[in-house]
Amino acid sequence: MQDNLFGDSPAPPPPAAPPARKQRTGVGAAPPDAALQALASAMPPRLRLGTSSWTYPGWVGLVWDGDYPDAQLSKEGLAAYAQHPLMRTVSLDRGFYRPLTEGQYARYAAQVPDDFRFVVKAPSHVTDALVRGEDGRGRQPNPAFLDPALATQDFVAPALAGLGHKVGALVFQLSPMPRHLLHNLPLVLQRLRKLLLAQPPLSPIAPDGVLAVEVRDPEWLDEPFVHELAAVLREAGATWCLCLHAKMPRLEKQLPLLRALWPGPMVCRWNLNPLHGAYGYEDARKEYSPYDRIHDVDDETRALLVRTIAGVTGAGQNAFVTISNKAEGCAPLSVRALAEGLACKRPSISS
Repeated sequence: MQDNLFGDSPAPPPPAAPPARKQRTGVGAAPPDAALQALASAMPPRLRLGTSSWTYPGWVGLVWDGDYPDAQLSKEGLAAYAQHPLMRTVSLDRGFYRPLTEGQYARYAAQVPDDFRFVVKAPSHVTDALVRGEDGRGRQPNPAFLDPALATQDFVAPALAGLGHKVGALVFQLSPMPRHLLHNLPLVLQRLRKLLLAQPPLSPIAPDGVLAVEVRDPEWLDEPFVHELAAVLREAGATWCLCLHAKMPRLEKQLPLLRALWPGPMVCRWNLNPLHGAYGYEDARKEYSPYDRIHDVDDETRALLVRTIAGVTGAGQNAFVTISNKAEGCAPLSVRALAEGLACKRPSISS
């Protein structure tokens, strides 16, 4: 009765909730140091360095100002990436697996500065001779292999419409081909020729734009076939994409084809350190992840790239060079190393 004399006692107040954690909106760029800014200002204006994609959380302090999940970086990281003083291009590789739409390209273009240029891979359903299963094994011949109309519809036209003048290199990367096609390379080359000649001109919309061909079979560089390849690329106004990959000869063996197309732009994709072998992508991923430091310096490639870039840009030609984490372990640091080499290199096309 005493307890109820003045009614029920009020319930104790609930414990105070902890202060709400402030949600970070957007992806922030790592503030550049003075040395990096000075290095960027010393780069040739016609050089565009960059990486293969940008969705790597391990680049904290190099590209990002903090920790972000890869899903957020994929959606929101490009604008921060493009604030890095040395990053003036990026390789858009996701379109290789599924064609991108004009709207998707336009959203990418809206996130980067006016002088940024994209290197874009064509969809594999145009550039792969085989239809592959989820395990990557070829299942059956691809009837759309090197189809000119499909290449325009699913790649060149939407890229031009969406990226506009920010188109850099549109790369047709031909996947490793079955043996019977490698024995019939002249026939494949004629199909490639028809594809390249059928594409709309890039220069009215993208003055820096160029079509490029990349392969993963060294037979393309064999004598005397390489001369036929050079003739087709010249006729189409296209160029060779230097493929620095363990499946292909080293850079010095590919440069004669680039010289055969001179004068013209340089397109290079530095993909995989030869230490890992032709099928070493997975090994490189395991060893190098989270891609926050250099593991295996490739001095030979660095030195020859520096000389080649200096010669090409010194002669007034564009150079687009993108680097994968699998090249040395950390693409942003490989980009910086190339820039440091270039900063003290005098242009010399004869090198």
